[in-house]
Amino acid sequence: MTRRVVALVSGAVQGVGYRWFVRGRAEAAGLAGSATNLADGRVEVVLEGDGDAVAAVLTELDGAEAPGRVTHVDVRDDAVQGSAGFTTG
Repeated sequence: MTRRVVALVSGAVQGVGYRWFVRGRAEAAGLAGSATNLADGRVEVVLEGDGDAVAAVLTELDGAEAPGRVTHVDVRDDAVQGSAGFTTG
């Protein structure tokens, strides 16, 4: 089953390689999406693909290997869009 989520990651997550960390995890899991710095200091992470793979990468967003300091991850499901590739912005 394909799943798409949008996660807003709070904490010290900009300027520490967090987006590249997410990109590496997502691409290794075969997921599409993006990781984008927001003006308020959060990072917006979009993941789309196999539901189990999405769930696995979600657990890594605030895991021990995540760079910076994650204080909160707010996740919501979104409509599947058939995305391909992963971008950072």
